[in-house]
Amino acid sequence: MISTALALQEAVKNAVHDEFIMALASDLYRNKDMDSETFGQKLYQYSGALSAMTTTLVTNALLTESQISDLLDTIKEMTEMGDNITNGNN
Repeated sequence: MISTALALQEAVKNAVHDEFIMALASDLYRNKDMDSETFGQKLYQYSGALSAMTTTLVTNALLTESQISDLLDTIKEMTEMGDNITNGNN
């Protein structure tokens, strides 16, 4: 349990300190004079990239490759079942 918590902590730290994520954060910090629309777009890009990176690293910390593969297969199966039920009309 403690090793899992430490792995999660490390994954989140690595996501926040990722080179690409840091570059996005730096751009937001350094360009304080941008208009609100540009700021909103850049903030959206930063938050999306950070959440995706965090999710990826946390998933890799918690699941083995075979478990990730099984999870993706299950998601694909459920999507196909949903498409069959709705005849592809969502």
